[in-house]
Amino acid sequence: IIYISKIMTNFYRLTLTLVIIHIFIIGISNYLVQFPITILSYDFTIATFTFPFIILTTDLTVRLYKAQIARKIVIGAFVPAFFISLYFADFRIAVASVSAYALGQFLDIFVFSKLRKELGTTEDLYLNKNWYIAPAVSTFFAQIIDTYIFYGFAFYNSSDEFMKDNWFPIATNDLLFKLLICYLAFLPFYGLLLNFILSNLRKKSQT
Repeated sequence: IIYISKIMTNFYRLTLTLVIIHIFIIGISNYLVQFPITILSYDFTIATFTFPFIILTTDLTVRLYKAQIARKIVIGAFVPAFFISLYFADFRIAVASVSAYALGQFLDIFVFSKLRKELGTTEDLYLNKNWYIAPAVSTFFAQIIDTYIFYGFAFYNSSDEFMKDNWFPIATNDLLFKLLICYLAFLPFYGLLLNFILSNLRKKSQT
């Protein structure tokens, strides 16, 4: 009973930690999205470099704790993320952010879970040779939905003249750059981190 209680306590602590991570990334990204930057003649916002962490934490959650838990984390982060976003940015950006976040994350969870089942990569404590397919595909679709919904809701016909006139190309550049970051950096890091976590879980299960 004590052992089970300890497991549950650790589980709830980890779940709360993941919710806090989601809220923090959303809040800081909504602040940084207000600062356009130009790299090699392409327009971006600084948030391009922070928001992909959301995908990483969501996919790890689905892989380790199943889709139902990941959905609860998204729901748990939704309301606090809105008020924190409202503190860092205006009402329109806050609404756009949580709307894009929820739709993008739920799509990511659905596609990730569906592909793992189809590919037969549902082993709990081992890294399958096809481990990268589910996060790669789910990230692609989730980022498309998240990016265009956010920029469209936040900046279409907005009072910010620069973003009103340039939100679509900025969104496209942002999407392409986020996908590049995800595939070149976050996907390999996801594999390394997942393998490390699974290795530790296997060791604990054998003791």
